[in-house]
Amino acid sequence: MKTTRLFALTLGVALTGAAQGQTAQDIIGKVDAAQRASKDISFRLSGNATLESSSQKLDLLVKTIPSLSLVRVQFNAPDALADNIFVADKTEVRQYLYLTNQVTVTSAKKAADGAGLSGLDFTQVGNTAAMLSSFDVKLLGSSGAAGKRTFQLEATPRSGQSDKTRVWIAEDGWRPTRIQVVNTAGKTLADLTISNFRKNTGLSVSTLKQLPKDAEIIRQ
Repeated sequence: MKTTRLFALTLGVALTGAAQGQTAQDIIGKVDAAQRASKDISFRLSGNATLESSSQKLDLLVKTIPSLSLVRVQFNAPDALADNIFVADKTEVRQYLYLTNQVTVTSAKKAADGAGLSGLDFTQVGNTAAMLSSFDVKLLGSSGAAGKRTFQLEATPRSGQSDKTRVWIAEDGWRPTRIQVVNTAGKTLADLTISNFRKNTGLSVSTLKQLPKDAEIIRQ
């Protein structure tokens, strides 16, 4: 799993039972509406993921302003990626590499084409409906009592990529709580928990876009 593929997971950033009448599209619509109603969103994404063929701990801090499709992702782990930062908006993706003090700049379209992991476009982390528009999404089931249920969705890319992404959605707040990626053999490639979920904390565009001023700029 390459570095850029990880951001497919910030949602992320996601019918076999009736699940109280809810469908996968109903759930996606409610998550999307909750995101659109938020001025800003931040959360921690942590767990284990396969990086360069080995399982490693992953710990990310994600901040987004959904109305602007502006996303900032900062690595805390693994150690090899610690303090690396990604900033994406509608036009470009900037990746700050801590060890070399460089910022690579890539167009948003090129970055989306190379997003990789399950084909998810991490630049759409604040727009669930748009992010999942090229996927077939089904509802696997739900658990819990009405008002406190958790729904499990499974997204399969129409592009033909084989990995599937499973997303757990909490009815309370209509937000993702867990993301899992599995391959065709059933092997788990990533299993991540979403915590410290906050909305409307006053995040600004300048704060999300801030990168070291002395970094070398490399345009790709």
